[in-house]
Amino acid sequence: MTRQKIAAYALPLIAIAALAALLAYNRHSDKGTTYHKDSDFIFGTAYNVTYESDEDLKQDINTTLLAVDSALSPFNKQSIITAVNQNKDTELNSLFIDVFNKAAEVYADTEGAFDITVAPLVNAWGFGFKNGQMPTQAQVDSIRQFIGFSKVSLKGSRITKQDPRIMLDCGAIAKGYAVDQVARMLDSKGVKNYMVEIGGEIVTKGVNPNKEPWHIGVVKPVDDSLYVNNELQTRLALKDVAMATSGNYRNYYYKDGKKYAHTIDPKTGYPIQHNILSATVLAPTCAQADAYATAFMVLGIDKAKQILSRHKEMKAYLIYNDDKGDYSVWFSPELEKNIIKE
Repeated sequence: MTRQKIAAYALPLIAIAALAALLAYNRHSDKGTTYHKDSDFIFGTAYNVTYESDEDLKQDINTTLLAVDSALSPFNKQSIITAVNQNKDTELNSLFIDVFNKAAEVYADTEGAFDITVAPLVNAWGFGFKNGQMPTQAQVDSIRQFIGFSKVSLKGSRITKQDPRIMLDCGAIAKGYAVDQVARMLDSKGVKNYMVEIGGEIVTKGVNPNKEPWHIGVVKPVDDSLYVNNELQTRLALKDVAMATSGNYRNYYYKDGKKYAHTIDPKTGYPIQHNILSATVLAPTCAQADAYATAFMVLGIDKAKQILSRHKEMKAYLIYNDDKGDYSVWFSPELEKNIIKE
Protein backbone atom coordinates (compact mmCIF):
# COMPACT_ATOMS: atom_id res chain seq x y z
CA MET A 1 0.00 0.00 0.00
CA THR A 2 1.39 2.82 0.22
CA ARG A 3 2.78 0.63 2.79
CA GLN A 4 2.21 0.36 3.44
CA LYS A 5 1.58 -2.98 5.02
CA ILE A 6 5.01 -3.29 4.22
CA ALA A 7 6.76 -6.21 3.16
CA ALA A 8 4.21 -7.47 0.91
CA TYR A 9 4.13 -10.93 2.25
CA ALA A 10 5.98 -10.54 5.51
CA LEU A 11 4.63 -11.49 8.92
CA PRO A 12 1.15 -10.02 9.42
CA LEU A 13 1.07 -6.45 10.61
CA ILE A 14 -2.11 -7.04 12.48
CA ALA A 15 -2.83 -10.33 14.14
CA ILE A 16 -6.57 -10.81 13.98
CA ALA A 17 -7.76 -13.62 16.19
CA ALA A 18 -10.04 -15.87 14.19
CA LEU A 19 -11.49 -17.25 17.38
CA ALA A 20 -14.08 -19.56 15.94
CA ALA A 21 -11.54 -21.41 13.86
CA LEU A 22 -9.90 -22.83 16.96
CA LEU A 23 -13.03 -24.81 17.68
CA ALA A 24 -13.54 -26.14 14.22
CA TYR A 25 -11.17 -28.99 13.52
CA ASN A 26 -13.01 -32.12 12.39
CA ARG A 27 -16.27 -31.20 14.05
CA HIS A 28 -19.44 -32.69 12.63
CA SER A 29 -22.48 -30.64 11.73
CA ASP A 30 -26.07 -31.70 12.29
CA LYS A 31 -26.12 -33.01 8.72
CA GLY A 32 -23.15 -35.26 9.32
CA THR A 33 -20.66 -33.32 7.25
CA THR A 34 -17.30 -32.36 8.72
CA TYR A 35 -15.79 -29.01 9.55
CA HIS A 36 -12.16 -29.20 8.47
CA LYS A 37 -9.45 -26.83 9.68
CA ASP A 38 -6.46 -26.60 7.34
CA SER A 39 -3.42 -24.55 8.33
CA ASP A 40 -0.07 -23.98 6.65
CA PHE A 41 2.28 -21.19 5.60
CA ILE A 42 2.18 -19.00 2.50
CA PHE A 43 3.62 -15.57 1.64
CA GLY A 44 5.81 -15.75 4.76
CA THR A 45 2.81 -15.96 7.09
CA ALA A 46 0.25 -18.49 8.31
CA TYR A 47 -3.11 -19.31 6.82
CA ASN A 48 -6.12 -20.95 8.46
CA VAL A 49 -9.13 -22.19 6.55
CA THR A 50 -12.12 -23.70 8.33
CA TYR A 51 -14.86 -25.13 6.13
CA GLU A 52 -17.75 -27.59 6.16
CA SER A 53 -17.29 -30.26 3.53
CA ASP A 54 -17.26 -34.00 2.94
CA GLU A 55 -13.97 -33.48 1.09
CA ASP A 56 -10.51 -32.58 2.32
CA LEU A 57 -9.68 -29.56 0.17
CA LYS A 58 -6.23 -28.66 1.49
CA GLN A 59 -4.53 -29.51 -1.80
CA ASP A 60 -6.96 -27.25 -3.67
CA ILE A 61 -6.31 -24.48 -1.14
CA ASN A 62 -2.54 -24.76 -1.58
CA THR A 63 -2.82 -24.85 -5.37
CA THR A 64 -4.93 -21.70 -5.29
CA LEU A 65 -2.49 -19.86 -3.04
CA LEU A 66 0.56 -20.90 -5.02
CA ALA A 67 -1.04 -19.48 -8.16
CA VAL A 68 -1.36 -16.09 -6.46
CA ASP A 69 2.20 -16.37 -5.16
CA SER A 70 3.57 -17.09 -8.64
CA ALA A 71 1.84 -13.98 -9.97
CA LEU A 72 2.23 -11.43 -7.19
CA SER A 73 4.91 -12.27 -4.63
CA PRO A 74 8.02 -10.06 -4.90
CA PHE A 75 9.80 -12.61 -2.71
CA ASN A 76 9.31 -15.32 -5.34
CA LYS A 77 12.22 -14.92 -7.77
CA GLN A 78 10.21 -16.61 -10.50
CA SER A 79 6.99 -14.62 -10.07
CA ILE A 80 5.48 -12.34 -12.66
CA ILE A 81 5.80 -9.27 -10.44
CA THR A 82 9.51 -10.00 -9.93
CA ALA A 83 9.99 -10.10 -13.69
CA VAL A 84 8.07 -6.84 -14.06
CA ASN A 85 10.24 -5.19 -11.41
CA GLN A 86 13.34 -6.42 -13.24
CA ASN A 87 12.03 -4.84 -16.45
CA LYS A 88 11.82 -8.13 -18.30
CA ASP A 89 9.44 -8.43 -21.23
CA THR A 90 6.83 -10.42 -19.34
CA GLU A 91 3.35 -11.50 -20.35
CA LEU A 92 0.93 -11.00 -17.48
CA ASN A 93 -1.67 -13.54 -16.43
CA SER A 94 -5.28 -12.93 -15.43
CA LEU A 95 -4.52 -12.86 -11.69
CA PHE A 96 -1.89 -10.12 -12.07
CA ILE A 97 -4.11 -8.08 -14.40
CA ASP A 98 -7.09 -8.39 -12.06
CA VAL A 99 -5.12 -7.13 -9.05
CA PHE A 100 -3.47 -4.36 -11.09
CA ASN A 101 -6.88 -3.07 -12.20
CA LYS A 102 -8.29 -3.25 -8.67
CA ALA A 103 -5.25 -1.33 -7.38
CA ALA A 104 -5.82 1.32 -10.06
CA GLU A 105 -9.41 1.80 -8.90
CA VAL A 106 -8.44 2.29 -5.26
CA TYR A 107 -5.54 4.58 -6.22
CA ALA A 108 -7.96 6.86 -8.08
CA ASP A 109 -10.65 6.71 -5.41
CA THR A 110 -8.20 7.58 -2.59
CA GLU A 111 -6.38 10.26 -4.62
CA GLY A 112 -3.13 8.37 -4.46
CA ALA A 113 -3.16 7.32 -0.79
CA PHE A 114 -3.11 3.71 -1.97
CA ASP A 115 -0.21 3.29 -4.35
CA ILE A 116 1.48 0.00 -5.28
CA THR A 117 4.58 1.82 -6.58
CA VAL A 118 5.64 2.94 -3.09
CA ALA A 119 8.05 0.01 -2.48
CA PRO A 120 11.29 2.02 -3.06
CA LEU A 121 10.26 4.46 -0.33
CA VAL A 122 9.35 1.59 1.98
CA ASN A 123 12.82 0.11 1.44
CA ALA A 124 14.54 3.48 1.88
CA TRP A 125 12.98 3.88 5.32
CA GLY A 126 14.35 0.52 6.44
CA PHE A 127 11.32 -1.70 5.85
CA GLY A 128 10.63 -4.25 3.15
CA PHE A 129 13.72 -5.74 1.56
CA LYS A 130 16.29 -3.47 3.22
CA ASN A 131 17.23 -2.29 6.69
CA GLY A 132 19.67 0.51 6.02
CA GLN A 133 20.12 4.08 7.19
CA MET A 134 17.26 6.54 7.36
CA PRO A 135 17.04 8.51 4.11
CA THR A 136 17.87 12.19 3.83
CA GLN A 137 15.39 14.71 2.47
CA ALA A 138 17.37 14.75 -0.78
CA GLN A 139 17.16 10.97 -1.07
CA VAL A 140 13.42 10.99 -0.40
CA ASP A 141 12.90 13.68 -3.04
CA SER A 142 14.98 11.70 -5.51
CA ILE A 143 12.98 8.51 -4.98
CA ARG A 144 9.67 10.35 -5.23
CA GLN A 145 10.49 11.14 -8.86
CA PHE A 146 9.67 7.55 -9.79
CA ILE A 147 6.81 6.95 -7.34
CA GLY A 148 3.26 7.15 -8.61
CA PHE A 149 0.78 4.66 -10.00
CA SER A 150 -0.06 7.10 -12.79
CA LYS A 151 3.45 6.45 -14.17
CA VAL A 152 2.60 2.81 -14.87
CA SER A 153 0.12 1.53 -17.42
CA LEU A 154 -1.30 -1.75 -18.61
CA LYS A 155 -1.20 -2.28 -22.35
CA GLY A 156 -2.71 -5.56 -23.40
CA SER A 157 -0.95 -8.18 -21.31
CA ARG A 158 2.16 -6.13 -20.50
CA ILE A 159 3.22 -3.36 -18.12
CA THR A 160 4.67 -0.10 -19.40
CA LYS A 161 6.69 2.16 -17.07
CA GLN A 162 7.66 5.79 -17.50
CA ASP A 163 10.82 5.07 -15.51
CA PRO A 164 12.59 1.68 -15.30
CA ARG A 165 13.28 2.27 -11.59
CA ILE A 166 9.56 1.95 -10.80
CA MET A 167 8.77 -1.11 -8.70
CA LEU A 168 5.39 -2.67 -7.97
CA ASP A 169 4.53 -4.11 -4.57
CA CYS A 170 1.01 -5.49 -4.27
CA GLY A 171 1.43 -6.60 -0.68
CA ALA A 172 -1.33 -4.32 0.54
CA ILE A 173 -3.91 -5.96 -1.70
CA ALA A 174 -2.55 -9.34 -2.85
CA LYS A 175 -2.99 -11.08 0.50
CA GLY A 176 -6.64 -10.05 0.58
CA TYR A 177 -6.97 -11.10 -3.04
CA ALA A 178 -5.54 -14.52 -2.18
CA VAL A 179 -8.19 -14.90 0.52
CA ASP A 180 -10.85 -14.09 -2.08
CA GLN A 181 -9.40 -16.67 -4.45
CA VAL A 182 -9.60 -19.41 -1.82
CA ALA A 183 -13.17 -18.35 -1.02
CA ARG A 184 -14.09 -18.58 -4.72
CA MET A 185 -12.55 -22.03 -4.91
CA LEU A 186 -14.63 -23.15 -1.92
CA ASP A 187 -17.74 -21.67 -3.53
CA SER A 188 -17.00 -23.67 -6.69
CA LYS A 189 -16.90 -26.83 -4.57
CA GLY A 190 -20.32 -26.05 -3.15
CA VAL A 191 -19.04 -25.17 0.35
CA LYS A 192 -21.63 -23.06 2.14
CA ASN A 193 -19.92 -22.43 5.48
CA TYR A 194 -16.31 -21.32 5.78
CA MET A 195 -13.80 -18.87 7.19
CA VAL A 196 -10.60 -18.13 5.26
CA GLU A 197 -7.80 -16.24 7.00
CA ILE A 198 -4.31 -15.37 5.77
CA GLY A 199 -2.15 -13.28 8.07
CA GLY A 200 -5.19 -11.51 9.48
CA GLU A 201 -7.14 -10.95 6.26
CA ILE A 202 -10.45 -12.79 6.38
CA VAL A 203 -13.49 -13.87 4.39
CA THR A 204 -16.47 -15.41 6.16
CA LYS A 205 -19.46 -17.22 4.74
CA GLY A 206 -22.37 -18.90 6.46
CA VAL A 207 -21.89 -20.10 10.02
CA ASN A 208 -19.24 -21.66 12.24
CA PRO A 209 -19.44 -25.20 13.69
CA ASN A 210 -21.68 -23.91 16.49
CA LYS A 211 -24.15 -22.65 13.87
CA GLU A 212 -23.35 -19.07 14.79
CA PRO A 213 -21.76 -16.21 12.86
CA TRP A 214 -17.97 -16.39 12.86
CA HIS A 215 -16.45 -14.64 15.89
CA ILE A 216 -13.48 -12.54 14.83
CA GLY A 217 -11.33 -10.61 17.30
CA VAL A 218 -9.57 -7.32 16.59
CA VAL A 219 -6.32 -6.97 18.53
CA LYS A 220 -5.73 -3.87 20.64
CA PRO A 221 -3.05 -1.77 18.88
CA VAL A 222 -0.35 -1.92 21.55
CA ASP A 223 3.25 -1.51 20.34
CA ASP A 224 4.23 -5.12 19.78
CA SER A 225 7.17 -5.69 17.44
CA LEU A 226 7.60 -9.24 18.83
CA TYR A 227 4.04 -10.29 17.91
CA VAL A 228 3.18 -11.50 21.41
CA ASN A 229 0.19 -9.31 22.27
CA ASN A 230 -3.20 -10.95 21.85
CA GLU A 231 -5.33 -8.57 23.91
CA LEU A 232 -8.54 -7.90 22.04
CA GLN A 233 -10.04 -4.49 21.49
CA THR A 234 -13.35 -6.03 20.44
CA ARG A 235 -14.95 -9.08 18.90
CA LEU A 236 -17.19 -9.07 15.85
CA ALA A 237 -19.84 -11.57 14.75
CA LEU A 238 -19.51 -11.87 10.99
CA LYS A 239 -20.99 -13.83 8.11
CA ASP A 240 -20.87 -13.35 4.35
CA VAL A 241 -18.36 -10.51 4.52
CA ALA A 242 -14.62 -9.87 4.19
CA MET A 243 -12.46 -8.07 6.73
CA ALA A 244 -8.91 -6.70 6.76
CA THR A 245 -6.88 -4.64 9.21
CA SER A 246 -3.89 -2.37 8.79
CA GLY A 247 -1.90 -0.80 11.61
CA ASN A 248 1.38 0.67 12.73
CA TYR A 249 2.04 -1.04 16.03
CA ARG A 250 4.00 -4.10 14.85
CA ASN A 251 6.25 -2.94 12.03
CA TYR A 252 8.11 0.11 13.30
CA TYR A 253 11.34 1.31 14.88
CA TYR A 254 12.55 4.16 17.09
CA LYS A 255 15.41 6.50 16.25
CA ASP A 256 16.46 9.47 18.37
CA GLY A 257 13.33 8.99 20.45
CA LYS A 258 10.95 9.19 17.49
CA LYS A 259 8.80 6.36 16.22
CA TYR A 260 8.88 5.51 12.51
CA ALA A 261 6.10 3.20 11.32
CA HIS A 262 5.97 1.26 8.09
CA THR A 263 3.00 3.02 6.52
CA ILE A 264 4.48 5.51 4.07
CA ASP A 265 2.57 8.42 2.60
CA PRO A 266 3.42 8.24 -1.13
CA LYS A 267 2.78 11.97 -1.56
CA THR A 268 5.25 13.14 1.09
CA GLY A 269 7.61 10.19 1.01
CA TYR A 270 7.59 10.02 4.81
CA PRO A 271 6.02 7.65 7.38
CA ILE A 272 2.62 8.85 8.48
CA GLN A 273 2.49 10.74 11.78
CA HIS A 274 -1.23 11.20 12.53
CA ASN A 275 -3.05 9.60 15.45
CA ILE A 276 -4.74 6.62 13.80
CA LEU A 277 -3.41 3.31 15.18
CA SER A 278 -5.32 0.70 13.22
CA ALA A 279 -8.00 0.54 10.56
CA THR A 280 -10.27 -2.45 10.17
CA VAL A 281 -12.44 -2.49 7.05
CA LEU A 282 -15.36 -4.76 6.18
CA ALA A 283 -16.25 -5.06 2.51
CA PRO A 284 -17.73 -7.47 -0.04
CA THR A 285 -14.23 -8.68 -1.01
CA CYS A 286 -11.05 -9.02 1.00
CA ALA A 287 -8.98 -7.33 -1.70
CA GLN A 288 -11.15 -4.23 -1.33
CA ALA A 289 -10.99 -4.38 2.48
CA ASP A 290 -7.22 -4.90 2.39
CA ALA A 291 -6.52 -1.96 0.08
CA TYR A 292 -8.81 0.51 1.83
CA ALA A 293 -7.50 -0.45 5.29
CA THR A 294 -4.05 0.67 4.17
CA ALA A 295 -5.41 3.78 2.47
CA PHE A 296 -7.24 4.78 5.66
CA MET A 297 -3.99 4.52 7.61
CA VAL A 298 -2.46 7.02 5.20
CA LEU A 299 -5.47 9.33 5.03
CA GLY A 300 -6.44 9.51 8.70
CA ILE A 301 -9.87 9.33 10.28
CA ASP A 302 -11.58 12.36 8.75
CA LYS A 303 -10.73 11.49 5.15
CA ALA A 304 -11.50 7.83 5.80
CA LYS A 305 -14.99 8.83 6.90
CA GLN A 306 -15.44 10.83 3.69
CA ILE A 307 -14.62 7.77 1.60
CA LEU A 308 -16.91 5.57 3.67
CA SER A 309 -19.76 8.03 3.12
CA ARG A 310 -19.69 7.27 -0.61
CA HIS A 311 -19.03 3.54 -0.24
CA LYS A 312 -22.11 2.19 1.48
CA GLU A 313 -20.89 -1.36 0.90
CA MET A 314 -17.98 -0.79 3.31
CA LYS A 315 -17.85 -0.43 7.10
CA ALA A 316 -14.88 0.41 9.30
CA TYR A 317 -13.63 0.12 12.87
CA LEU A 318 -10.91 2.71 13.53
CA ILE A 319 -8.73 2.89 16.65
CA TYR A 320 -6.81 6.08 17.37
CA ASN A 321 -5.18 8.16 20.10
CA ASP A 322 -7.36 11.00 21.36
CA ASP A 323 -6.10 14.40 22.52
CA LYS A 324 -5.13 12.90 25.88
CA GLY A 325 -3.22 10.04 24.28
CA ASP A 326 -5.83 7.45 25.27
CA TYR A 327 -7.27 4.79 22.99
CA SER A 328 -10.48 5.88 21.29
CA VAL A 329 -12.66 4.13 18.75
CA TRP A 330 -14.85 5.22 15.89
CA PHE A 331 -16.88 2.73 13.89
CA SER A 332 -19.53 2.82 11.21
CA PRO A 333 -22.97 2.96 12.85
CA GLU A 334 -24.04 -0.07 10.81
CA LEU A 335 -21.31 -2.11 12.54
CA GLU A 336 -22.98 -1.80 15.94
CA LYS A 337 -25.02 -4.96 15.40
CA ASN A 338 -21.86 -7.00 14.72
CA ILE A 339 -20.08 -6.09 17.95
CA ILE A 340 -20.23 -8.91 20.49
CA LYS A 341 -21.15 -7.57 23.90
CA GLU A 342 -19.12 -9.11 26.70
